[in-house]
Amino acid sequence: MADNLYTDLIPSWNRGKPKFTAMVREITTPFADLQTLIHSYPEEFDIDNAVGNQLDIIGIWIGLGRNIRIPITDVYFSFDTEKVGFDQGVWKRPYDPDSGFTELDDDTYRTVLRAKIQANRWDGTCEMLGDIYQGVFPDEKTKIFAVDNFDMTMTIYIAGSAISAVMQAIIAQGYLDVKPEGVGVTNYIISTETGPLFGFDVGNDYTSGFDISSWGEELRAKNG
Repeated sequence: MADNLYTDLIPSWNRGKPKFTAMVREITTPFADLQTLIHSYPEEFDIDNAVGNQLDIIGIWIGLGRNIRIPITDVYFSFDTEKVGFDQGVWKRPYDPDSGFTELDDDTYRTVLRAKIQANRWDGTCEMLGDIYQGVFPDEKTKIFAVDNFDMTMTIYIAGSAISAVMQAIIAQGYLDVKPEGVGVTNYIISTETGPLFGFDVGNDYTSGFDISSWGEELRAKNG
């Protein structure tokens, strides 16, 4: 067994005496192991690295559980079924019911927690809203932005890489809503293919023209 930091502190008079060193090692090893465990907590409970029960504990801190209100249906992977093929549908887990599930997988739950974190830290300004929405998808492959309708409502648009059927259902149920108090979200519009949404006189990662962009479609909740 390798020496720990406590055995490194043995004074010169006792250093090199095997029995004394072994005694100090046996007494202090539990404390050294505990320190190692405690030092691992910041990374283990980092939202980007946490899994399983670790994410559940983060959810308690943030104030959002893993179970959702409305069961999600019609999202299990299937051949020859639109919107639940490769990179869209999700695998049915051993204990998931056939009729629909309410317990989110780690990746989806992590995204929902990010949205809650961003909502908790928002200062209410429009300038910060764009960065908050993009922070929900930090890999920046998915582009998300809001448009003020000037009638106390806003529409949220999602472009870029395709998102899973489960995430679409979560978004449609309003779990990613980050908005000013009293302002409603009319709907979410998502690109039908990977890439920007179609728009005239605009050319960027969010909106572009013919032959580059795709039409948008409204997301609707999958209710059980």
